[in-house]
Amino acid sequence: MTFQEGEPALLIDTNGRQFLLKLEAGRTFQFHRGTLPHDSLIGSGDGTWFESSGGERMLLLRPRLADFILKMKRGAQVVYPKDLGPILVYGDIAPGMTILEAGTGSGALTIGLSRAVGPTGRVITVDTREDHSEHARKALNRWYGEAPSNVDLRIGDVSEHVEDTRPGRIVLDLPEPWHVLKAAAEYQPNGGVVTIYLPTVPQVQTTVDTARELNTFAEIEVKEFLFREWNVDGRSVRPQHSMIGHTGFLIFMRKTADEPDSSNPRN
Repeated sequence: MTFQEGEPALLIDTNGRQFLLKLEAGRTFQFHRGTLPHDSLIGSGDGTWFESSGGERMLLLRPRLADFILKMKRGAQVVYPKDLGPILVYGDIAPGMTILEAGTGSGALTIGLSRAVGPTGRVITVDTREDHSEHARKALNRWYGEAPSNVDLRIGDVSEHVEDTRPGRIVLDLPEPWHVLKAAAEYQPNGGVVTIYLPTVPQVQTTVDTARELNTFAEIEVKEFLFREWNVDGRSVRPQHSMIGHTGFLIFMRKTADEPDSSNPRN
């Protein structure tokens, strides 16, 4: 499949430096080792090698979602790939589902959710700030070419959207997500999954305490995912000296029916 105008593309030089660009006819990519006209890239195949005007060999690839997120323009802090993967798996996000997300932020998580639910699913993403929502719209346009029909960008308080959407999956990246749990306890279908991303221990403690007090969430899990690359060079196989440690905590919980029997164990 060849590259078309308007698509995102990734150029990688021989030192492994990556450059994310949007292909536009008539434009020229410039860096410290010369230039490459976009017109020579448009119509080329994925994995094609080029040579810049300065003699640097460069590899043209279609960016993976992880590449795009790490290089994308951002307003609010993004959810990084190392946390996005667990959100999709432990949050049980699948094709055809309706997801309620807040806040939208820079749109990295929104893109991941929209791709996971596919064209038959729906992502309703809510943010209190119009500038964040507009930034996310631009990120969606940059990744997809245009904002996909399965994403509904809204402004306001996400708690007010739980009743009318009644989503089976809720994903929250908010400073005080415990305020949303009461609405989720009332309107989310039984068996639904709530996923919450939080950076600090006090936020985690308040969220978990609130979930337990509501007496309608079970399987409450708090996880932290660390990321380390390995270097393989002949017989030298060792971990990299640096790693990505804490970026945030992930909380997962399941909505259940109210249980009046206090002897019934809950997490």
